[in-house]
Amino acid sequence: MSIYVFGHQHPDTDSITSAVALAYLKKQQGMDAIPCRLDTIGRETQFVLDYFNLQTPQLIDNVKVQVKDIRYDFTQGITPECSILTAYQTMVQNHFETLAVLDNEENLLGIVSMKDIAMGLIKGDFYHLKTSLRNLAATLGGTLLTEQRKQIDGKISVIAFYYKTIRGTLGPDSIIIVGDRYDIIEHAIESGVQLIILTGANTLPRELLSKANSNGISILSVPQNTFHAAKIIDQCNYVSTIMRSGNIIKFIDTQYLEELKDELANSHFRNYPVVDLNNRFLGFINRKHLMNPERKQVILVDHNESGQSADGLEEAQILEVVDHHKIGDLSTSMPISFRNKPVGSTCTIVAEMYQEAGVEIPDNIAGALISGIISDTLYFKSPTTTDQDQKTVEKLNGQLNLNLEEYAMEMFRAGTSLEGQSTEDVFYKDFKSFYLEGEKVGISQVFTLDLDEISNRKNQLQDLMKTIKHEGSYYLVLLLVTDILKEGSYVYYVSRTRHLLTTAFSTTVEQGTFIPHVISRKKQVIPKIVEAILSSQ
Repeated sequence: MSIYVFGHQHPDTDSITSAVALAYLKKQQGMDAIPCRLDTIGRETQFVLDYFNLQTPQLIDNVKVQVKDIRYDFTQGITPECSILTAYQTMVQNHFETLAVLDNEENLLGIVSMKDIAMGLIKGDFYHLKTSLRNLAATLGGTLLTEQRKQIDGKISVIAFYYKTIRGTLGPDSIIIVGDRYDIIEHAIESGVQLIILTGANTLPRELLSKANSNGISILSVPQNTFHAAKIIDQCNYVSTIMRSGNIIKFIDTQYLEELKDELANSHFRNYPVVDLNNRFLGFINRKHLMNPERKQVILVDHNESGQSADGLEEAQILEVVDHHKIGDLSTSMPISFRNKPVGSTCTIVAEMYQEAGVEIPDNIAGALISGIISDTLYFKSPTTTDQDQKTVEKLNGQLNLNLEEYAMEMFRAGTSLEGQSTEDVFYKDFKSFYLEGEKVGISQVFTLDLDEISNRKNQLQDLMKTIKHEGSYYLVLLLVTDILKEGSYVYYVSRTRHLLTTAFSTTVEQGTFIPHVISRKKQVIPKIVEAILSSQ
């Protein structure tokens, strides 16, 4: 089963590179780990992936349980030309309740159940037969004495009368069941019937067989007596004559479990076919399969709060968390590996995990780890930076020999350009929600060297933040525009409390105020906001 490794919503470089690096490590340890992302990636991250020739992680919308995660039953389908009797025998031998009727490409045409067969025997047209000659011979275990007509579609008659009695009643749409009544058989041949079913394993004189061949008439000799043959002949019909093909309730393998529950609650069927997006049959599902579905297995990096994670996380099985933020609100049903360290980057922790596992780090993964650390520590200028971050970069660069300062500036320059981005793109690039002392707070942080562009958009940003505050019921919506070179941040905000930020930073804060040395949202902004909220309560 695949394991999805992903970071938080609106992923930054550390989130993406740590997912890529950790997924590679898990693969080396024998796991089917897939690096993923929850949203589009920024220009800085794309620069890193391109620079080190790494694939962009797979985009996933959520980790909800889907039909494909459920252990539904696979049953071999039958063709529409299969006989009803063969379908019944297949069900009995394999203890199936329902069979799928498929075309040659395994696409679903219809379904047939025991109930469909029973109702066909009770309410069906007992006098009509539609099947192939070969199918009829195989189902009844008969021998073809003449084979002039491949497809049979006509009216069944069991002939027990004197041939003159039935004169004028037989024709091209007639199928007769008869014993060794040569007079009846000769009359049937002369009448041009479709098929003669000769019971009791009998054969016919050569002259009658020759006459049947000349008249284009098929003759099938069956081992059953006339009564038995007449009793089961309608079971030789194509299964397509009784299958359900319209208004079938079927599920696509990518549908979510919650959708199935609503559908099953309002229907009375026992089994439901599962198909892919191209209508290819995959199996059957029923209510018992919903009792214990296989949840998606996930590993979280660079976050440990459900509000920052994938939609449907509560339906997934969290195997592991690797993070460097405060402990959030995750809850699991069983113990997991939870690795959280006060370092500047998740990539620092992932590099440590490689060392502990004794797994060699490829050059492109080493480059990704270096990039994640440089990005999250602002090339070691952020107060979140630790000695371990710096030592990790130094050790990794020992195998790459990058000019770190030039590479860092090139990476930042690629990432901080706002050209072609909408106001929403800029704001949501690194936006996170928090619950601080019972209040909902949203903080966006933009690292840029293009400060004039931010200043030109300040009114649009202000309007956007007002909308976000109102629609999301936020206590505070804050935008930090961080100047990497000046090592500080410009502040824009919408708050329920007028002087909240003035209290938080012990200085008068207006729209666009520059606050020196404020770089870290985690260490320098959130703690001060918590104190300010407490003082206002």
